[in-house]
Amino acid sequence: MLGPGPTWYLAVAAVLFAIGTTGVVLRRSPLIMLLSLEIMLNSSNLALVAFSRHFGTMDGQIFAISVMAVAAAEVCVGLGMIVAFSRRHMELDVDTLTELRG
Repeated sequence: MLGPGPTWYLAVAAVLFAIGTTGVVLRRSPLIMLLSLEIMLNSSNLALVAFSRHFGTMDGQIFAISVMAVAAAEVCVGLGMIVAFSRRHMELDVDTLTELRG
């Protein structure tokens, strides 16, 4: 097997997940929170592919592709909500967005 072992991939995935978690906890902008969630989803994909490579199966890679599809749908919905809020000149602070007004 060429390249680094699964331990290195899992270490990088853990660092990426920690960076994403820090972004979600500390930032109040919905756009930054969406980007942080994407970093967290990509770190989980990296871990899934590392385990898939380690065990020699395709299960982790197939699951990673399905996670990518869910992440794409999450970005579409999230960015649509951000655009709708900014068009109505609503404040884009997660703490103040406690309920949706119609």
